Amino acid sequence: MGGAVSAGEDNDDLIDNLKEAQYIRSDRVEQAFRALDRGDYYLDGYRDNAYKDLAWKHGNIHLSAPCIYSEVMEALKLQQGLSFLNLGSGTGYLSTMVGLIIGPFGVNHGVELHTDVVEYAKEKLDDFIKNSDSFDKFEFCEPIFVVGNCLEISSDSHQYDRIYCGAGVQKDHENYMKILLKVGGILVMPIEDQLIQITRTGQCSWESKNILAVSFAPLVQKNRAEGSQPDAVELPPVTVRSLQDLSRVYIRRTLRDLTNEECPDNGLVQRAPQKRKRRRCRRRRINTYVFVGNQLIPQAVESEEDERIDQEQHKDQEQQEILKAVNVLRDRIMTLPLPESLKTYLLYYREK
Repeated sequence: MGGAVSAGEDNDDLIDNLKEAQYIRSDRVEQAFRALDRGDYYLDGYRDNAYKDLAWKHGNIHLSAPCIYSEVMEALKLQQGLSFLNLGSGTGYLSTMVGLIIGPFGVNHGVELHTDVVEYAKEKLDDFIKNSDSFDKFEFCEPIFVVGNCLEISSDSHQYDRIYCGAGVQKDHENYMKILLKVGGILVMPIEDQLIQITRTGQCSWESKNILAVSFAPLVQKNRAEGSQPDAVELPPVTVRSLQDLSRVYIRRTLRDLTNEECPDNGLVQRAPQKRKRRRCRRRRINTYVFVGNQLIPQAVESEEDERIDQEQHKDQEQQEILKAVNVLRDRIMTLPLPESLKTYLLYYREK
């Protein structure tokens, strides 16, 4: 599934194409997509395909097409402080983007059938927190992943404000999914080859809307011996943050706000700059002739247009490098009169 937009040269280029095609329509969704490089969720050797609008699968690891994720993120209508459940959370790519929007006081849970995929998701999440240049631009709700079958969630589990199912749901499982949703909540899932948005308007009332035609692999039920009871999936508990963790959230928020007030041009901006599209033009060369001895030798000289294009590309590259290098929040934390251990904690033990 996919192929709705042109392939990009990198993550920003892909997002530009998704915006142009109206798959990404809101600023907060655009910011989340730009913050998380899709290529980082591909295995080594497959990254060249990361910026195509195509699904990708290798063993149990799977990523949906970018146009699908874009429609899902828009349909969920995410806000800060909401609770989110990802059924079939896979690599954690979508859950991490959701965490950038719902913020530190949200709830972010994922259920995935395959143990190896959960380990892969945790590895990618840790890499994002420790190494991504984008992490300090956001307040983040870290996703928690558990291994289990989405169709065997404990009946006494809590409900969620937003739910996404990343595999095809059979019609007879529709009500099972709806029960997990709070009143006023939104459920997005593929059912009967349609990606649909379901809003729970009351205890027993719902509104449904078709988003687009899709093709998803169906949800899988584990094989088990006849007569045996399935192992119920226990979702992570919803816990109150510790005072230490709350202090970190508010200190970082205060420093970020001060930085943006004092130097808005140099602080960490929420919106990544759009890349200028590369010009696809043929280089023109001016042919001139010089005398060498008694021979007339043709010599190619670059035109002013060639020089201008080279200067623009060099300027764009320098601008991108500067934007990546500047992390005012980190610099500010490092100047605080605190023990090094506390500074490290405020930085989430990041090395960059």
